[in-house]
Amino acid sequence: MAGTSSDGVKSVKRALDLLVLLGQTDDGLRVSELARQAGLALSTTHRLLTTLETQGFAQCDPETSAWHVGRAAFTVGNAYGRRRSFIAPALPYLKRLRDQTHETANLGILDNDRLVTVSQVESRQIVRAISPPGGHTPVFCSGMGKALLATWPDDEIAALAERSGLRPMTPRSLTTLDAVLKDIAQIRRRGFALDDEEHIQGLRCVAAVVWSPTGEPACAISISGLAARLTPERIELVGSQVRDAAISLTQHLGGLPPELPA
Repeated sequence: MAGTSSDGVKSVKRALDLLVLLGQTDDGLRVSELARQAGLALSTTHRLLTTLETQGFAQCDPETSAWHVGRAAFTVGNAYGRRRSFIAPALPYLKRLRDQTHETANLGILDNDRLVTVSQVESRQIVRAISPPGGHTPVFCSGMGKALLATWPDDEIAALAERSGLRPMTPRSLTTLDAVLKDIAQIRRRGFALDDEEHIQGLRCVAAVVWSPTGEPACAISISGLAARLTPERIELVGSQVRDAAISLTQHLGGLPPELPA
């Protein structure tokens, strides 16, 4: 019985891994590509996909043979959004911020020491900077992540750096605790954070924190776009727009910003 239970757990994990892979593409993936990316046998992959399909979590396009996320996955994911009571109220603020800056507006939270984008309003620009909802970003390379970290005491930030490491994503990533704390101090002074091509070269992100009624950081709001458009000369203006949007959303939620750590 123990072996059967273990096999069942492995099957669940493998099926969830396939679902995550499907959620990362809009065009769908064929069985062979899914098997390759998941490191599974073709027969195992097909069996798991068929099981997911019977429960509505995956669906196959008969014309292209590509697999996509099914309706049931959307329903389950939507439940997570409903539990986060700030996501729906944030949407008008994201739209307004998108219209002000002409860049993609984002909402993110910290989850398991990483930044997760939970809502987004895409720019109307032809070339857009997009980290889709549900995507994870290393917290020290993320504008929203650093905005949230700036609400933590320095010793807790140091503990996170020790726990998660400071793995560089680009040549501009922060790779020492001293650099991180210097950046955090600047965020606290000006009221917004900047990912200055630290996650992806050629992209910048400007972010500010949103507070809950209990005085806790609820989430962060940001805009992201090409560095060629988000030039250093624009950062101060855009930063104030993002900061004002975060303040307005905080007030809408009845949030109470506490005194930030020194």
